[in-house]
Amino acid sequence: MEFSLVIPIYNEADNLDLLYSRCKAILDRTFKDYEIILVNDGSKDLSINQIKKIAAQDSTVRYIDLSRNFGHQIAVMAGLDAAVGQTIGIIDADLQDPPELISPMYEKIKEGNEVVYARRKTREGETLFKKWTAGMYYRLLSSLTSIDIPLDTGDFRLIDQKILHVLKQMPEKNKFLRGQIAWAGFNQTYVEYDRAARHAGETGYNLRKMLRLAIDGITSFSNIPLKLVTYFGILVSLFAFFATLYVLYSIYIIKDFVPGWGSLLISILFIGGVQMIAIGIIGEYLSRMNQNILNRPLYIIKDSNLASTQKF
Repeated sequence: MEFSLVIPIYNEADNLDLLYSRCKAILDRTFKDYEIILVNDGSKDLSINQIKKIAAQDSTVRYIDLSRNFGHQIAVMAGLDAAVGQTIGIIDADLQDPPELISPMYEKIKEGNEVVYARRKTREGETLFKKWTAGMYYRLLSSLTSIDIPLDTGDFRLIDQKILHVLKQMPEKNKFLRGQIAWAGFNQTYVEYDRAARHAGETGYNLRKMLRLAIDGITSFSNIPLKLVTYFGILVSLFAFFATLYVLYSIYIIKDFVPGWGSLLISILFIGGVQMIAIGIIGEYLSRMNQNILNRPLYIIKDSNLASTQKF
């Protein structure tokens, strides 16, 4: 098959009809043989009913209905596991990323690139806080890792089948696909676009999920937080050593020492805070190791019109 388009869906009932019509129009013009894979990530609205209705009317539409909400990155991976196209596209269902961009992106694939991602020039319909935090996060991640993760990009991209083979060899449970794709290497380029506001509904990426994705991205591709804890611990130890020398000097040499509960309390709180930060960072890495050791299924498929999927 020439092309597979993977679309993760969570509470996108108001967007599905327009999303399908726009994707169908551009794919009909660009490809001779393609499939659209709709992955329902435990939606609480009527998304799955619309998905099944669309699939019943169009043989190019496949769907996967997950048993619960596993998260955006896992839903994307479920679609990628089922994709059979020589080129695979990933796009969200909120219509902030225009499906019409798939055609110029595919031209870049035909030029010999294995990855073509869409880079945002502007971001409409988002608060200044979200724009600022997103910009800061991508730049922080870029500075902490040795991997060249593209700035101002999401998961909207086209990848060659060989990239998919690489992704399937990465068994970690905490998926951060844009980082994993960047880590794979090969020829990668981009197409710039102006990102539109969400067509309808509310974003599934609230602040908690954004923070979770940020932590996954940093802990997946950088051990610098652990090194920072070590360096900070050394700095605190040096500070404590010189403070001890000063206290001994005050008591035994100049004999001008007034015990102060304030300074003692501040020292205890400071050191305790450093310890809690260190334990939290180490705990994040240990948690990732524990999830991979348990080796539970990445996702569970409740229903699908794909004969090759295992359903429960």
